[in-house]
Amino acid sequence: MEFSQLIEKIGIAVTGLPLMVYVIVISLIYTVALRGLQFRYLFTALKATVAPSEKAAHTGGEVSPFHAFINTINSNLGNGIIAGVATAIYAGGPGAAFWFLIFGFILMGVRFGEVYLSTHYASQATKKTTLGGPMLYLQHVPGGAYLPFIYAFFCVFYGLIGGNIIQANSMAVSLSATWGVAPLFSGIALLLFVLYILFGGAQRIVKISVSIVPVKVVVFTASTIAILLFHYKSLIPALYLIGSSGLGLQAFGGGILGFTLQQMISAGMSRSIFSTESGLGSAAIMFGSTGSDDAVQNGFMGMVSTFISTILGFVVALCIVVSGVWSSGLNSTALTIAAFDTVFGAYGGWIVSFLSISFGFGVMVSYAYVVRSAWMFVTRNRFDYGFIAAYGICAFFGALATVDLVWSLADIIIAVMLVINLYGLLMLLPKIRAHVFNQLRNYRA
Repeated sequence: MEFSQLIEKIGIAVTGLPLMVYVIVISLIYTVALRGLQFRYLFTALKATVAPSEKAAHTGGEVSPFHAFINTINSNLGNGIIAGVATAIYAGGPGAAFWFLIFGFILMGVRFGEVYLSTHYASQATKKTTLGGPMLYLQHVPGGAYLPFIYAFFCVFYGLIGGNIIQANSMAVSLSATWGVAPLFSGIALLLFVLYILFGGAQRIVKISVSIVPVKVVVFTASTIAILLFHYKSLIPALYLIGSSGLGLQAFGGGILGFTLQQMISAGMSRSIFSTESGLGSAAIMFGSTGSDDAVQNGFMGMVSTFISTILGFVVALCIVVSGVWSSGLNSTALTIAAFDTVFGAYGGWIVSFLSISFGFGVMVSYAYVVRSAWMFVTRNRFDYGFIAAYGICAFFGALATVDLVWSLADIIIAVMLVINLYGLLMLLPKIRAHVFNQLRNYRA
């Protein structure tokens, strides 16, 4: 058996039924323990995000809570939505979109928990710190002597792979397919772009992140609305197909209900986690560096970022199903392009390529901050230039490489990070419950 086949089999195994059950159980425990907070306080959270308190807007941290929110949105709105959602449809059919949506909503509770804990422990630290996320709160659970380092180690590799190499490759493929740009030139351009970002420090990362988000959101929203309006007669049947397929109603006749449901749920779960990154701890790292002591406000903003990326991911899935191309046999970005082509013709590929590039840039920018935090934790604040070199090299070779193997590696690393981080969140759930309900009295559900 070749190495690539072995990694692919391991990736399929670790993202299978055991991990699925593990994520579902802990997410449901959080939903119940926090009394459905992500549903009861959704509009309150949206309001707190759009109009944050003056205290939340001005903190003494490395970045403000709003900038942490923008950075989180930037990292969530990557090619996991453009390509990953299409991959879920390819693997699990229209029903995968149903489970993508379900997992997105239950994962909102987990996102609230990880951001809340990161902010809480950062504000309680005896020394002023810009450290946040699982590296901080995992120190307070059984195994805390080594779990933060294990998590940070895998976080570095996930950032270099999922946040860098995969994004660089997606952008290079889009540029090559649409405009004939050679991967070598894409690699050089990405290398220079990454070096420019990293030598500017956290403030330059935030500044570029803030400038990228509005552009890609406007283009995405306008183009997907156009697709849904064009196919408006198929909208209700598409929604019914997604719902009935997701619940397995079409599988009864064939006697394949168990396998079909597992395949759909697994595809929906894995892409929901990859797209929203809820449970992975990346958002907690960003919000932990804000210097804010309002854990509920930060938790709300983190929760909203998961809500936004879930809705946008479902919109992509709906565009694929409503346009009728979901059964074409195409996969990944090619399937998304096919949906856009039904409305925009040859320009559909141009629009998807632009989105893929802007989404990829956004993720690379945001993950530069996440990976740097994990890198500095592992190396005890040393070898800063080593991180810059590693991130730049990954961007360059990511544009040149074939990354089928990298997706499987990313799945394995995601599994490890999920197991560690969700374990920490479960152990610290009593800590959240001891404080959060009193603090929520300041907010109206």
